[in-house]
Amino acid sequence: MEENLLIKKCKKANRKAQKYLYDQYSPVMFGICIRYSDNINDAEDILQEGFIKIFSYINNFEGKGSFEGWMKRIMVNTAITSYHKNLKHKYHSDINDVQEINFKYSNFSDANFTQEELLNVIKTIPQGYRTVFNMYAIEGYKHKEIAEILEIDVNTSKSQYHRAKKVIQEKLKQLQ
Repeated sequence: MEENLLIKKCKKANRKAQKYLYDQYSPVMFGICIRYSDNINDAEDILQEGFIKIFSYINNFEGKGSFEGWMKRIMVNTAITSYHKNLKHKYHSDINDVQEINFKYSNFSDANFTQEELLNVIKTIPQGYRTVFNMYAIEGYKHKEIAEILEIDVNTSKSQYHRAKKVIQEKLKQLQ
C-alpha cells in the first residue's frame, strides 16, 4: 500500500490500515525501543505505547518530512518518558558512583563485531549512559536537546556520552 494512502486511511481510524502500518513499521520501531530498555518486555511495552501515540496523533502529521522519521521521534520520546517514569522504581546508580575504567586507546578498525554483539554491549551499560549514547550517537540529537528532554545539564549529557563510549570500547576490547 502506498504510504500517503496508508496515512490517509489511518487518519480515518481504518483498523486494517492501522494493522498494516503496525506490521510494516514495528520491526524498525522495536529496534529503537530495545536500545532504550532493559529487557524485551519493557521494549514491547514501549512499542505498544508508542503505536498508541502514533495512532492518536496521526492527524497532526502534516506530510512535511519523513513519516518514518516522525514515528521514530514518537518512539524515542515514548522510551524517554518510560525511562523517567521507571527511574524512581529502579535501582539507579548515580553517574558519579560509577567507576570509570582506564585503558589505552584500542584500534577496532580490524575488529569484526556483529550488530547483535554491539547491541548486547550497549544494553549492558548503565541506563543513564545508554540513554544519552542512543540519543546522541544513534538518533542524532544534540547535547542541548538531550539535556532539555532528560532534564539534565548539558555537561552531564556530554560526560555521560563520553563515559558511555569508554565503557563500550572497554567491553568491545574484551570481546576481541
